[in-house]
Amino acid sequence: MLKALLRALEPPVVFEPNTEPFWDDDHISKQMLAAHLDPAFSGASRTPGVIDASVAFIANTMPPAEYPRLWDFGCGPGLYTSRLARLGYAATGLDLSRRSIAFAAAQAELDGLAISYRRENYLELDAHEVCDAAILIYCDYGALSPENRGMLMGNIHRALAPGGHFLLDVFTPAKLAGFREEQSWRRFPAGGFWSEKPHLALQNNLKYPGRVSLEQTVVLTEGEMKTTLIWNQYFTPQALAKEAEAAGFTVLALYGDAAGAPYAEDGETLALLLEKPR
Repeated sequence: MLKALLRALEPPVVFEPNTEPFWDDDHISKQMLAAHLDPAFSGASRTPGVIDASVAFIANTMPPAEYPRLWDFGCGPGLYTSRLARLGYAATGLDLSRRSIAFAAAQAELDGLAISYRRENYLELDAHEVCDAAILIYCDYGALSPENRGMLMGNIHRALAPGGHFLLDVFTPAKLAGFREEQSWRRFPAGGFWSEKPHLALQNNLKYPGRVSLEQTVVLTEGEMKTTLIWNQYFTPQALAKEAEAAGFTVLALYGDAAGAPYAEDGETLALLLEKPR
């Protein structure tokens, strides 16, 4: 067991993928949904006030009268999608989590909102339909490898109608500066986020060249060991614009966040508004 544990804690190759979809684990997905829906917690979704500000900015920048068909990539439990549907968008939400999509669809039905929710991998997007606007919010883009980022940019570009707009946000080098390389462990005798069983969680936080960080978590339960890798890429405006332009987008505007705040070099996020040329 010790040899296996030591091997599990070795630094992996940059952007090595997870062997299991932890976001769809029955127990972990329940904890993640609760975190998304907790209005006082911003580790999974942003707080309601910040979401409201972003939705208002989206509606002002990409008004539903001009951009009626909006797709929310990585929609989670529909916190943005539902608000946007209320403003008149024909909204579609896409996410990999069965639990989040099920919650979002059930909530839309309760609220009488005609939202299309699809459990779908946006890296394998089969876009027969077309959208006028797309959003990818809370820095999901930086969790992907360069190859997968290129695939996603291309998929969204193909899904958008000519003249369509795409808003996304990412973390910046200022955010990376606050990331601490450290090793730690915690015991959970009654279960916790990673498992409902008693377990130990060993955390290994690492920085990689090229403005990349890793949160590596090894979870030990009775007779079982699982490893989760959470990667993050941190972007300058120039680096993000380069990837967007390589996919065929034109950069329309640079912001400090997805609510349209002014960009600042010491800010921890930035956002780009992109257009698919006509």
